[in-house]
Amino acid sequence: MENFAAPARPIVARMTEEAAAHPGRAVAFQGAPGANSHIAAIQAFPEGLPLPCFDFADAIDAVRDGRADCAIIPIENSLHGRVADMHFLLPESGLVITGEHFLPIHYALMGTGTLEGVREAMSHPQALGQCRHWLRERGIKPSAYPDTAGAAALVAEMNDPAVAALAPPRAAAIYGLHILAEGIADADHNTTRFVVLARAGHPPTGEGAFMTTLIFEVHNVPAALYKAMGGFATNGVNMTKLESYQRGGSFAATEFYADVEGKPGDPGLDRALAELSFHSKWVRVLGTYRQARARG
Repeated sequence: MENFAAPARPIVARMTEEAAAHPGRAVAFQGAPGANSHIAAIQAFPEGLPLPCFDFADAIDAVRDGRADCAIIPIENSLHGRVADMHFLLPESGLVITGEHFLPIHYALMGTGTLEGVREAMSHPQALGQCRHWLRERGIKPSAYPDTAGAAALVAEMNDPAVAALAPPRAAAIYGLHILAEGIADADHNTTRFVVLARAGHPPTGEGAFMTTLIFEVHNVPAALYKAMGGFATNGVNMTKLESYQRGGSFAATEFYADVEGKPGDPGLDRALAELSFHSKWVRVLGTYRQARARG
């Protein structure tokens, strides 16, 4: 609680108390009230009780500890790519991906003075990256903060007209700031994909399109990744995302994160996963869930 800026604390306390009374309806999210993750939680779970957490690890812990039924976590953005650390936090969390949600992102610059007087903009690194051209053109220095709405709360506490926050427009009303500029992302398609994490998954049944998210590590031999991916091509399985990342400071052992269309039990996906397992040291499925948006 103390990590949040003073203007956010009473709101966080009230929301935490409400969630504690009904943990089965609680949806943990990272950030202060008014953050994009807060908006995503409301949209994805209209009957839920959003539970603000200062960082991603806190949101994951809230689910593991039973203080929340699930968490909704941003994983990638159409402008700025993947959200840092999530490829490490997801596998280590012990939680299962049970859903996804796409949120169109809209930012406003907000503060206590005028646009002409702003010299510094505080926000989450993702938000700063999504608006970097707009900020550079106006000579505004970006300043990283763990959360968009949290930055708005801190700007309200600082009451310095030279320092503004980059946050969703509703954060201005929550923390009593003036909106100095709106619609400032570097592209209109700015969208963030969130995943829903829970302690246990649900068997993927029924009609409709499914996604399966997995991580794996191939053997450190020539053409290992090419061979591991072959099964998806020959079995007609669409892979919508493949990213590599390093773990443990080693530049030799590369792990991969992948999203594929389909669900275990589909003959083509089962054959592709079997071939992937043959060419990999290990494969771990992080979850299978319904598509919130059609791919392709």
